[in-house]
Formats: sequence, C-alpha cells, structure tokens
Amino acid sequence: MNIVNVLLDIMGDPVQFKDEGNKHFQAGDIDKAIECYTNAIKTCKDKMLLGVIHRNRSACYLKKENYAQAASDASRAIDVNASDIKALYRRCQAYEKLGKLDMAFKDVQRCATIEPKNKTFLETLRRLGAEIQQKLKTTFSTDSRVQNMFDILLEEEADKEKKEKAANNLIVLAREDAGAERIFQNNGMSLLIQLIDTGKPEMVLAAIRTLSGMCTGHKARATAIIYFVGIDKLCSIMATDNEEIAVATCNLFQCVYDSLTGGDKRVYGKEESLVLDSTKDLKTILLALLDMIVNKNVSGHGRDQALNLLSKNVPRKDKKDQDHSKTLFTIDHGLKKILKVCGQVPDLPNQLPMTDNTQLIASILLNKLYDDLRCDPERDNFRDICDEYIKNKFDPNNMDKNIHAINALSGLLQGPFEVGNILAGRQGVMEMMVALCGSEREVDQLVAVEALIHASSKMSRASFIITNGVSLLKDIYKKTKNEKIKIRALVGLCKLGSAGGDDYSMRQFAEGSTEKLAKQCRKWLCNPSIDVRTRKWAIEGLAYLTNDADVKDDFVEDEPAMRAMFELSKSTDKTILYAVACTLVNCTNSYDKKEIIPELVQLAQFSKQHVPEQHPKDKKDFVAKRVKRLLKAGVISALTCMVKADSSILTDQTKEMLARVFLALAEDAKDRGTIVAQGGGKALIPLALEGTEAGKIRASHALAKIAAISNPDIAFPGERIYEVVRPLVSLLNTERDGLQNYEALMGLTNLAALNDKLRVKIIKEKALPEIENYMFEEHEQIRQAATECMCNLVVCKEVQERYMEDGNDKLKLLVLLCSEDDEKLQRAAAGALAMLTAAQKKLCTKLTLVTVQWMEILQRLCLHDNLQVQHRGLVIVYNMLNADSELAKKLIESEILEILSVIGKQEDNPSKQEVIDVARSCLVKAMDLGLIKPFS
Repeated sequence: MNIVNVLLDIMGDPVQFKDEGNKHFQAGDIDKAIECYTNAIKTCKDKMLLGVIHRNRSACYLKKENYAQAASDASRAIDVNASDIKALYRRCQAYEKLGKLDMAFKDVQRCATIEPKNKTFLETLRRLGAEIQQKLKTTFSTDSRVQNMFDILLEEEADKEKKEKAANNLIVLAREDAGAERIFQNNGMSLLIQLIDTGKPEMVLAAIRTLSGMCTGHKARATAIIYFVGIDKLCSIMATDNEEIAVATCNLFQCVYDSLTGGDKRVYGKEESLVLDSTKDLKTILLALLDMIVNKNVSGHGRDQALNLLSKNVPRKDKKDQDHSKTLFTIDHGLKKILKVCGQVPDLPNQLPMTDNTQLIASILLNKLYDDLRCDPERDNFRDICDEYIKNKFDPNNMDKNIHAINALSGLLQGPFEVGNILAGRQGVMEMMVALCGSEREVDQLVAVEALIHASSKMSRASFIITNGVSLLKDIYKKTKNEKIKIRALVGLCKLGSAGGDDYSMRQFAEGSTEKLAKQCRKWLCNPSIDVRTRKWAIEGLAYLTNDADVKDDFVEDEPAMRAMFELSKSTDKTILYAVACTLVNCTNSYDKKEIIPELVQLAQFSKQHVPEQHPKDKKDFVAKRVKRLLKAGVISALTCMVKADSSILTDQTKEMLARVFLALAEDAKDRGTIVAQGGGKALIPLALEGTEAGKIRASHALAKIAAISNPDIAFPGERIYEVVRPLVSLLNTERDGLQNYEALMGLTNLAALNDKLRVKIIKEKALPEIENYMFEEHEQIRQAATECMCNLVVCKEVQERYMEDGNDKLKLLVLLCSEDDEKLQRAAAGALAMLTAAQKKLCTKLTLVTVQWMEILQRLCLHDNLQVQHRGLVIVYNMLNADSELAKKLIESEILEILSVIGKQEDNPSKQEVIDVARSCLVKAMDLGLIKPFS
C-alpha cells in the first residue's frame, strides 16, 4: 500500500465526501452538504475534481444566502475550467445579490455564448441589462439632484423653506447606499464642510446628519470623514451650546465608531484597501472625548454627549469578551478627568458648563468602568486613583477645594458605591461632611447634605449616620431658611427613616413620622414656584418613604402630587428617572419578595432570629387599588416618555424597574386597553430587548399579556409588530414559569393569525421546537395554547414539511389531541389537521398509519356536539376523500358514510349550514368516485 492510499484511509476519500455532500444537498440538509464538500476540498489533489467540488459548495452557499462565499467558490471552479457553465451562472447569481450587476452581466453573457438557446440565460441577460440601464439612469439623476441640493443650500439668496427642503432631501439621500456614494464621489465632503463653516445651526445640522447617513455601515467612508472633517472639528461642533447639534454630532461619532469597529459586514472589494488599521483612529477619538469633558469651552450639552459616547463604547458589552483594554486606557488617561466633572459645584464661580444631567452621567460612567474590571489589582488601582484625587483636594485653607472633594465623593457614591463607601470611611472624611453641614455658607451645607444622603445608601452606613447625623439633619431642617437645603435635609431624614425597607417591624422612626415627612415632600412636589432641580429632591424623598405602605396609600390618594411627579419625569432633567421609577415600583409592590414559608418562620422565631413582617396595606387588594389610581392619574404617558430618554441616565437598572411597573399595571386584563391606548405597547418593546435579564423577562411578560388579548395591529402599529416576536419567543423556556409560557403562546397565536410575514418571523426566531414541546405539556391550558398556536402556523410550508418528515410523532400527537375531552384543545388540533390535510395530500395517507384509533377519533370529531369541532372533522374527511381513491374507499366502507348521510340529509339551517354543506360535498365526492349511488 503506497503513501497516498494510507493518507486517503486516514483523511477520507474526496470522491466519497463529494458523493455524500450531493446526497445531503438533494435531501435539503445544506449544512451537512457544506461540511462534506469542505472535507473533500481538504483531501482532494485532483485539480478538475476540486473545481467540481467548489462549484457544488457554491450552490450550497447560494441556498444559505452567503453570496460572498458563493461567488468565491464559483470563481475557484472557473479558474479550473473557464467554460464551467454551472459555476459561471452561480457566480452570476451571487454577484447579482451582492449588487455587482455589471460583473453578473458579464458572467451570464458568457453562459449565453456557450448555450445560446438556453431560455434561463437569455431571460437573466435581458433582466440584468434592463437593471443596469435603470441603475445608470438613476445614478445620473442622483448626481444632478445632489448638485442641485448643494447649490440651493450654499446660495445666499435662496428662501428658508427651499433650503430646509434641500437639507432634508440630502439627509434622506445619504441614508441610501447609492445616494451616499454619489454625494461622496461628487465632491460632497468639501461641500458639506462648507455648510458646516457657515455656522448657521440649520446648515450645520443638515451637514452632520448627512455625514451620519454616509458613513453608517461603511468603513471606507467613515475613515474618509475622519480625515476630511477631522476629529478636532467634530469635537468643536459637538461642543456648541445647541442640544440638537450636540446630539446629531454624537450620533455621527457613534456611526463612525461602529463602522471602524467592525459593524460593517459587507464586502467592498477594492475599497477595502482604502482602510488601513483603524486602531489609531479609535484611540484618537477616545482621547479627544476625554479632553472634551474637562474643557471649559465645551457646552453642557456637548459634555453630556462626550460622556454618553464614552459610557456606550468603552466598557465591554459582553463580559465574555476578554479584551477590556479600552477601559484600562480610559482609567489611566481619564479617570481623574471624570472625577473632576463629578466634583463640580454649579453654585461656585469658574465651574465647567454643565446640564442638570452631567454629573449623574459621569457617575454612571464611573460605575460602568469599575464594573468592567476583571481582577482585584485593577480594582485596587481604580480605588487608589480616586483616593489620591480626593485626598489631594482636601485643604484646610481652601473651602472650595474641600467641597469639590466631597462632591467628587458624592459622584462615586452614586456610581461604584463600593469605592465611594470605602473612601467615605477614610479618617476625616465623615468629619468633614459634618463640619460642612455646620458651615455658614449655604453652598457648603448643600454639598455636605447631598453627600450624607448618598453615603447612607446601605444599612450599615445608615445606622452609623442615624447615630451621628440624624440630629444634625433635623437641626439643619429646622434652622435653615433656604428651601434648597431644607428639602435636601428632609430627603436625608427620609432615607434614614426607610433604612428598614418594607419590613414593617424594622421602622427606624416613631409611628407616623414617615407619613409626616412624606406629606412635606408632596407639598414641595406640588409647588410650581420651586425650581425643578429642587423639586426633584421631593421625589427622591418619596422614593425612600414609599417603602412604607401607609405612605404609598397616602401618595396615590393625592392625585395632584402624582400628576406633578409625572410632569417632572417628562422634563429635560433626566436625573429624576431613577427616583420616579423607585417610587412607582414601591407603589405597585413590583419588587422581588421572598416567599415566607410558615415552617421557616416558626423555626426563626424559635431561634430568636428576625422575621420580616408584611404591612397590612401591602396585601393584594390594596396593591390593586393603587394600580387603578396610578393609571387614572396618567402613569402610562409618563412611563412611555421615560423609556424614550436617550441618555446613559436610563440605566439597565432603571429599565428593569420600569419593566416591573409595566408588568404590575398589566396584571388586570381590563387595564390593558388603557395601556395600549396611551402607547404602552410600543414603549415595552425596547425594554424587552435591552437591559438586565430580569428586566427583559418582565417586559416580555407584559408584552405577552397585551398581545394575548389585544388586537396586535392596534397595540403594536406598523413595523413594530415584528419586533414583538422575539420577546415572546424568549418566554418559551423551561426556566420561565407556566403563566409566562401560557401568555407568550397566546400572544404568538394572535400574531400568527395575522399574516404570512409574521408567521415566517416566528419560525425564524426558532420558536417551532419550543411550541411543539409545549404541545406535550401536562398542563391543560399550556397544551391548548401551544396547539392553537400551531394551528395558525401550519399554513406555512416549512411547518408542513416538518409534519411530512419520517421518524417523528408530530402528526400522531395532533391526531391523539383530537381525542382529548377539552373542546378548545380538540378544536385547535382538528383545525391544524384540517389545514395540513388540505395542503399536503401525502399527510392524508400518513394520518392512517400513525395510530390504529384514527378512524374512531375521526368519527368522534364528525359527531361532535360543538359545531366548530364537527366542521373541522368533516373537512378532514373531505380532504382524505380527495387525496387517494383507496383511502376514500376505506372511509366510505366505514361508519363515516352513515354519519355523512345523516348530516347531509338535514334541512338547511343557518346555524349549522357550514357543517351540512361540507357533509354534502363529501357525499358528492364519493359519488364522483363511484363509491356510492345518487340518492334523492
């Protein structure tokens, strides 16, 4: 045996692999076919055979819609044999799908030359020729439109309305690949820079949005924008004191960043050579953003957007990704800069320009950076930098530096609390807070009280401050005439008063104290003469106090206070979102509650351990009343507005709380119409797709509750309806509870009844195997819901093919479900069988083989008291009579004939007419087949 044969024995015979691949391809198992062809390529030494295998694999990739790989394989086959007509045509098909029409035209032209009478080649040649002509026409038309729009925009005397229309047209054009390319090719970059240089806000905005469209998903154009416009120029545009321009520029930065980091998956051929290593550009952008956040010439809006970009792009999105170098780079080059932003005191002179949201966005960024660290040395380094920064700011001779240090500590306490808590425990820090509280300067008191509030977020810290700081806060509250300080001192007392959470037995203050504090908070909340920044602290107080059920009940009885909170949640100050969400979670009792097992309670009491107690007003009926009052006061419009907040302040934790509230509000089916009418259905979709796992599950469950009983077209208008499918499918999981499974199945049933596109979407989300599993479920309602869902899905060819496959019990299960006692289950199963047997005649014969009881089950359906079930049974009989003459003979020789005769002979009756008509159609078919004689 020679060495070649030995290698063949070890590695496998390429011809054998090819033949196996052909069999899998014919059977429709494309993945297996690709695997076999790939193995054949690895072992093949014969050049001609290699060309054939590449050609075959090209066909597989066409089926998988991987057109770039299909073209590559076809090209390799053509390299071996330039006249390989199959490879040429396959490459033509791949090029057409990739949009390379001219190259596709050349390939089919060669095919038509080799086989001039082939109708497929001639038709493709004609069609591609027409498409190329149309594309050229469109291209020339687009060229002139682009130039015309720039002429209007740069013309000094053109009227405003005409310029606005031209700007909008340019933005729309840039979002299409052909339009973006024409702008780019027609000196568009220089013209867009001219628009920016005019300094006119509407022109700058139009230019920035056009650039965003041009570089979305296009690495080459994104790189060109960096070099034509420049990162410094983009930063200076984002730094302007115009929120709309700052947001648009932030979006442009994001588009550039996404394109450079691999968001672009398309194949561009020669254009790829324009893009060198983008790592340097990404690092430059990162450093520029870090410089922006401490630059005095940057507006508050610009600073917010720079922080948002850092927050979105620096920490890892997936903790499984090993590379967190961007986080380490940012900590080394920018941690002190972020702390500087946190430490700013707006009431002092020479501070950085900021919005109401800036400091909280900086705190959230700190938290994300710390959370992204992978080991203790990295966390120690983070803490050491923060510790050094705050220590260096303390100065006994400079009170402004001291309050900057305490404010920076407040930022850490709102971000990576663990770090802030350790630093707050350092010698002299708490003493400094107490000293500042006693200062004569109001700004010192303001900063110190806020720091005390943030420092008491944990029980251990709260107990320390209860001992040392309650009297201090009470003293400030009583003595100060400044309402800004007064309200903050009150919030500090509220927070300390709620340190026991909702545990009725762990109240920190005397009976009735929390209600008095809450009453004062509501009074401030409803006072429109107080500024928003101060009024938001009233909501902070309520967020803590509403742990107490008496406070919850008082709050929902006060409709003006609720409406005031909802209005504030819609303001530009987004730092309020978390407090509003906390208050609503408390009022709806939608937080996680541990189940109290009586036996464990007795054990705890015996061992003298603390046992949490539930407040009498936290029982189910009280919660239901509170939900009704919140809905009446307009909570849904507030929630939908909060969900739309495009800012880092809408953290995953806040999203989870909003999802919890939505789920609590959707508990009663009668309230779901109100939720839909006020836009709650649309607002739930982003909550179900992004955020914490717990938040996504709760939002998905709320969506399922709405989709299960509402008209999906109204609840989720337009294209949003297709986004609902994935959240519902995510609930079809053994880790979810039975109610979530059931309502998700009901929602999917409703969606599957609407149109083919939705049914295909459900199948693409891989819901079929899960739905089939639930059809075996012991729980009657879940089994019924799964069967109803399948009944709506069987009109899809892909589902029908699953039932036609050999070696599974899918069809048998449907037949057996028809014999169950549950009428709804019978109706769904019989409906699915009726549609399957109508669509696929082979299934009529297969149905008789799955169980010996099939005839008995079919007879029971045809005699059923429920007319809907009976109608479906008779339709199955009709389908079987039409499918096969032998099968028809077997049916007519059974008791089915007598059943059909009895039903068919009945007088016309509007309530039963459908059933009577089908029975008569069956008898007519039997007469046509010569199985029975006509009867009068």
